Amino acid sequence: MVQTLILLWLAGILFRIWRLARYYQIEGYNSGRYLRWLVAKPQRYIMWRALVFVGVAGLATLALELAGQDTEVIYLLIWGVAGIAGVWPEPVKEVKQKFKLTQRAARLLITAFAVAFLVLVGAEIAFEQAFGMSDTTAFAVVTGIGLVIYHLSPLILPLANLIMYPIEAGFRYMFRERARRTLQQAGPVVIGVTGSYGKTSTKEYLAHILSGRYRVLATPKSYNTLMGVCMVINSDLSHDYGYDYFIVEMGAYVEGEIRAICGLTRPQISIVTAVGPQHLERFGSIEKTAKAKYEIIEALPPDGIGVFNWDDAYVRAMYERGYPNTRIAVTWQNADLALQLRFIARNIQATLNGMEFDVVDTLMREEQHFRTQLLGHHNVTNILLATAVARHLDMSLSEIAMRVATLESAEHRLQRKTLPGGITIIDDAYSANPVGARTALDVLALYQTGRRVLITPGMVELGPLQAQENMKLGRYAAQVCTDIVLVGIEQTFPLQQGIREAGFDGEHLYIFDTREEAIAWFQKELKAGDAVLFLNDLPDTYL
Repeated sequence: MVQTLILLWLAGILFRIWRLARYYQIEGYNSGRYLRWLVAKPQRYIMWRALVFVGVAGLATLALELAGQDTEVIYLLIWGVAGIAGVWPEPVKEVKQKFKLTQRAARLLITAFAVAFLVLVGAEIAFEQAFGMSDTTAFAVVTGIGLVIYHLSPLILPLANLIMYPIEAGFRYMFRERARRTLQQAGPVVIGVTGSYGKTSTKEYLAHILSGRYRVLATPKSYNTLMGVCMVINSDLSHDYGYDYFIVEMGAYVEGEIRAICGLTRPQISIVTAVGPQHLERFGSIEKTAKAKYEIIEALPPDGIGVFNWDDAYVRAMYERGYPNTRIAVTWQNADLALQLRFIARNIQATLNGMEFDVVDTLMREEQHFRTQLLGHHNVTNILLATAVARHLDMSLSEIAMRVATLESAEHRLQRKTLPGGITIIDDAYSANPVGARTALDVLALYQTGRRVLITPGMVELGPLQAQENMKLGRYAAQVCTDIVLVGIEQTFPLQQGIREAGFDGEHLYIFDTREEAIAWFQKELKAGDAVLFLNDLPDTYL
């Protein structure tokens, strides 16, 4: 009967590890980030329900012993019910990023399960041999050991990852070397794109423009890590050596990650879109963020091409460092610098149908009118950066303008669609930076026929600036929106503060626990002519 209780606790421990593996994966198998997430909220590591039920079972056992009613069956029933109730999983409110059972995840789980089994069973055997146990005492001891290991089970994933480190390092090395050989054999010109924001859109716009004349492969979605880039090379480039250009998005959470991607891909052209407080929580300072982004420029050969967003002060500083010899800067906010900078956009007009503006190539003394269905002034910057590269690669401004006219929004980046009921949805779920958030609200402000609704959980990973930036966002939203829907009570407190400080009507401020509740609200309340902006979508680690 004791074995039944051991199996019960083992099942609970293994299931908890399985659930936590999703968060470990979200944090990129980085034990430090995972542990910081774990200790951020006590309910993530203290299982109060298990403690309560085990405590009640202990009191019930003591009462039975005093009454002389101690039998093995009754003890099994008491401790079994306590175990089942204690380890029974809490319902998951909402899942945005599902666990992907990749080969690495499978290896990690197998190792973690083996460690959990050995620790639990080994502890039981060691305790029994050291102290000996009666049948009735065994139930309490098994439960006590199970409870302790159940609480310690979140630490088994980092331990399993440490055990697997030599093996995983070997797999990564082979995977990386295979990608390196494939890229050398395929021989496309590599174009690198990085920035705190705007890199995915710029990458996709450039791929669309260049594909009008050349064969182009771009890393899909947000595959911007070293292993993600290797995966694209090994899966998409290995079967087709006919690509002229390979556009690589490069992301980073710490210094050195972009350098590693550049070491693999060796870009000949590099684009830096912006440097901002996004992921400031991980970098520690904007200066460190800028240093990490500059790695994509440092990796260029002396005859490489650097393309810079002059309107961003940190990127402008990179341009002024003088490397490489050929540097191209773009601007739309500094029209007076037209003689100094290569590409400038002016006469920008934004409507619900998109934007129009004139692009000037000051070196070639050419000017071209551009039309795009995209919205948001930040997209003018993204288009200019893509235009600079395409123009350098011998596409004419008129040819580029034709391709720009057919550009579509990158996924979850100011994507617009109209529901059958006539409600306009503006999907900016991947906008997690102050500049992008303000731009999205400017787009929402264009809608004047009905209600203008913002649904957001606020911005995260902004480090010490997070509360301040969310308060600013709240104040600006109060000027634009007729209704504001916030997701998460604690998470959105700075937003609430900013909204109220701006004098927003509290009757039009709604706060829900989950995104699903917010969606249900707008489906019930809104009608044709109304517009809804979904701004940012928190990862599961912030729930």
